[in-house]
Amino acid sequence: MTRASAHIVGAYEYPARRVEDATVAGIAQDVAIGALEDAGLTLDSVDALFCDTTAGVEPVALAELLGLDRLRYLNSTDVGGSSYLYHVGQAVQALESGVCDVALVVMAGLATRKPPAFDPGRVPGAAYEPSGVSQPSAYALVAQRHMYEYGTTSEQLAAVRVAASTHAQYNPLARFRDPVTVDDVLSSPMISDPLHRLDCCITTDGGGALVLVSSRMAGSIERAGVGVRGYGFALAHNEAGFRDITISAAVGSGRDAFAMAGVKPADIGYASIYDSFTITVVVALEDLGFCKKGEGGPFVAEGSLLAPEGVIPFNTDGGGLCNNHPGRRGGMVRTLEAVRQLRREAAPEVQVDADLGLVHGTGGNLGGRHACATLVLEAPQ
Repeated sequence: MTRASAHIVGAYEYPARRVEDATVAGIAQDVAIGALEDAGLTLDSVDALFCDTTAGVEPVALAELLGLDRLRYLNSTDVGGSSYLYHVGQAVQALESGVCDVALVVMAGLATRKPPAFDPGRVPGAAYEPSGVSQPSAYALVAQRHMYEYGTTSEQLAAVRVAASTHAQYNPLARFRDPVTVDDVLSSPMISDPLHRLDCCITTDGGGALVLVSSRMAGSIERAGVGVRGYGFALAHNEAGFRDITISAAVGSGRDAFAMAGVKPADIGYASIYDSFTITVVVALEDLGFCKKGEGGPFVAEGSLLAPEGVIPFNTDGGGLCNNHPGRRGGMVRTLEAVRQLRREAAPEVQVDADLGLVHGTGGNLGGRHACATLVLEAPQ
């Protein structure tokens, strides 16, 4: 696929970051309707639904809630924070094959409320995780190893948060809008050495939705569509401790997405990259090919991520570090900002002149088993 065969014609992000009086079902309904209104479509036109399984709304129940009585395709594959990028790729396949005409991808979550007690017996595979390893500590292990192998520093990791916060100041909906410095990051409390509090993403409520149509239908829709040029998906496992944890599944997902799109990293003008932690971004930039392995630290420290003139401007809404990380899953929001960028609808101060954008999502823990999904998108033609 060297030209887009499916298009994102609708996109909507829930405006609140903390919600006291809403339900997951209510948020899912709101974002679905919002995305369809953005596309100039209605629920009656939807014949394919994609969502995860952890939001508290079972997929068939969500279809009933939305009144989707003519569905021909339903997909609820759950691969963590990368789920919604995976869903876009699956939607493209369904649209290309003629199975459906209008695909709706929905994400909703309430994460600021007290989570349920963790029970390894109810989470498949959880009992096989290394004892006592939390999510921050798993990523801290990756950061420690990256520092050992390549000389990466805490100051370099902090540059990722600095870039995100620089962009967030122009987003009136961002959870944290104040720009920070490298010293601010390093002086914030240590969460899991070497990751400080400001190296870690935020937790929010909310969600978002996307509407995709096939190329054959795109011409009949007034809203200009962002084309899906390529997509890729890959997994990485613990491998009993024999895997190099500084290398992520982005190597595979990025390779396949670029090959399908017929482009290379240097052709990308904007990147939305899952930023669960600052080290997540550094590893992804290397594994996607924006810089060589081991050079991610100096690359981000040089201001490469800053919009609009950086080498590869990233997360211009503030990302999961500063703006929004609904339900502890960032793939949907990363995709929404890429759509805004390619539509030329981002904040003027950070609007990038890009015809091609990349979205990258991670689900799970880089230090253990995880999934990566990558999209290559093109601006409306």
